[in-house]
Amino acid sequence: MANVAVIGAQWGDEGKGKIVDWLAERADMVVRFQGGHNAGHTLVVGENVYKLSLLPSGIVRGTPSVIGNGVVLDPWALKAEIERLGEQGVHASPETLRIADNCPLILPIHRDLDGLREDASGAGKIGTTRRGIGPAYEDKVGRRAIRVCDLAHLDDLGPQLDRLCAHHDALRAGYGEPPVDRERLLADLREIAEFVLPFAKPVWRDLNEARTGGKRILFEGAQGVLLDIDHGTYPFVTSSNTIAGAAAGGSGLGPSGVGFVLGIAKAYTTRVGSGPFPTELEDETGQRLGERGHEFGTVTGRKRRCGWFDSVLVRQSAAVGGITGIALTKIDVLDGFDEVKICVGYKLGDQTLDYYPTHAADQAKVVPVYETMEGWQESTAGARSWADLPAQAIKYIRRIEELIRCPVALVSTSPEREDTILVRDPFAD
Repeated sequence: MANVAVIGAQWGDEGKGKIVDWLAERADMVVRFQGGHNAGHTLVVGENVYKLSLLPSGIVRGTPSVIGNGVVLDPWALKAEIERLGEQGVHASPETLRIADNCPLILPIHRDLDGLREDASGAGKIGTTRRGIGPAYEDKVGRRAIRVCDLAHLDDLGPQLDRLCAHHDALRAGYGEPPVDRERLLADLREIAEFVLPFAKPVWRDLNEARTGGKRILFEGAQGVLLDIDHGTYPFVTSSNTIAGAAAGGSGLGPSGVGFVLGIAKAYTTRVGSGPFPTELEDETGQRLGERGHEFGTVTGRKRRCGWFDSVLVRQSAAVGGITGIALTKIDVLDGFDEVKICVGYKLGDQTLDYYPTHAADQAKVVPVYETMEGWQESTAGARSWADLPAQAIKYIRRIEELIRCPVALVSTSPEREDTILVRDPFAD
């Protein structure tokens, strides 16, 4: 039986949380392998709605869950999220949640720097969540990070604090801010350490034992391939690799353990924040997609930009992301349209492109080439088999498969956990 990695095939917000939750019923372990609490996964289980940012989606089912070393962890956000879920009857304990002890921490100084940079960037603003994710990854790569394991050795933190503060004090001075308050930072870390340390483990050992024991491991990505630091619409991207290859390095299991890669894509396209968006619809159709799809960011509450499905971008995501099969979500949002469109290429001046150009100036100039299909008036909401879908909806799905050169493995027809059509079982590959 294969392990499965779930990644976003667009700009995030594709519905990964529901799909991971649905697959977690048959998984023995769920692993978050990158990103931070800038992710937003919404799970709808009956009358209950769970909003997750940092915790793996398997936690709601009680499936043993892991936060891998590829994640940047805000320990205060972790505590708040665990407490909030506890009020909803979902209890995370060291038995159900493990955190990689080599996971780098997001500190208050990272949040400060994130906000200062955004405020000073003017037209160059990236549109971050201001939660410190980017600065924390910078300190990790710069070998200045304080990690989970350091919480057990705070009395020995002096040299690391020297490196960290030398960097941040210079940056803060440039923004007219005072130096880092080292004593306050240490006091905050001592206070939160007691909460975090019981969850800390060398999780690479647990994952390798699970693998050799024939357990099913489900890897949960955050954001989407088009926000990947290397392969996304740079510089309007996140600060980590979001492709399936990151599951290996971000968990400690190794590349041969990843298995089936399930890419999640909406039946249309959305994006939050700044950056290029070739098929964006700033008209009544775009507004209709947003209203029907309830397109507001789980983390930020920001309204998402909406447009037609872009097969060029998803085909590119499937290639660089290593995607084996697609889970197509929110097909029900397209119910009732007289016609639906799919972007099948771009015009860039006199050129016709079948890929998305790398440079931001070219990205801004491309004009989408559309293929128009007949829509359907019947409802797909709640469908759980092919027989429940209108013929035109099936034709739409099959055309997407042809264009992105990747089979559809799952179709989601509502936010509800069980409203899912299984076409190909990822765990059976």
